[in-house]
Amino acid sequence: MEMTGKTVMITGASRGIGAEAARSFAKAGANVVLLARSQDAIADLAGEIGQQAIAIPCNVARFGEMASAVDKTMQAFGRLDVLINNAGVIDPITHLASSDPDQWGQAIDINLKGVYNGMRAALPVMKNAGNGTILTVSSGAAHNAIEAWSAYCASKAAVNMLGRSAHLEESANGIRVIGLSPGTVATQMQREIKASGINPVSELAWEDHIPADWPARALLWMCSSAADRFCGEEISLRDENLRKEIGLI
Repeated sequence: MEMTGKTVMITGASRGIGAEAARSFAKAGANVVLLARSQDAIADLAGEIGQQAIAIPCNVARFGEMASAVDKTMQAFGRLDVLINNAGVIDPITHLASSDPDQWGQAIDINLKGVYNGMRAALPVMKNAGNGTILTVSSGAAHNAIEAWSAYCASKAAVNMLGRSAHLEESANGIRVIGLSPGTVATQMQREIKASGINPVSELAWEDHIPADWPARALLWMCSSAADRFCGEEISLRDENLRKEIGLI
């Protein structure tokens, strides 16, 4: 996939899927805008990638910060072609009856409102350009309840509908919206899940998880016309045929 001259904004870019996506898109020639709360981590990653990367500290749960990040992106590169909504948290891992309302709400703020904020900030710029791609990292938890993951499951299910709504409203304006359910990925989030010791996902062996560069490469492929048939939907990397099509072996 050739991305030379294109600009890609990635939330949650400090580690895991977000950081690997930044590397993949930069390798494909894109300018990459790295967003995360971890200022030092994204600064280091931008230094690794070089002049085609900028780091913008940002809390996706705050619309003003997302809007400012889009403004800075336009100032730096003059365009925004792809938004990757990757920022997300698994905590709190807890049963509903003992959950902390503030922690539960914070997960919704990041996982759901953060995606909305990204879409809301990016859509006017993309519509003005007449095209754009919005990709959101989802989860199988959007479709299946998992013990002690009520905040995560609820937020991911809502994000699925948010993507479908965006597709319904904006596909005629040249905006492509697709979700990616990567399955379980070897990232820090899986270490947190493992440490919780709750539900079958925490019992998986490390080698059961796919490497973080697989969903990163899938996100790059999703920017191509080959993925147009999935606009308005979510794709899953659990699908062996899809993995083969993308080249993940």
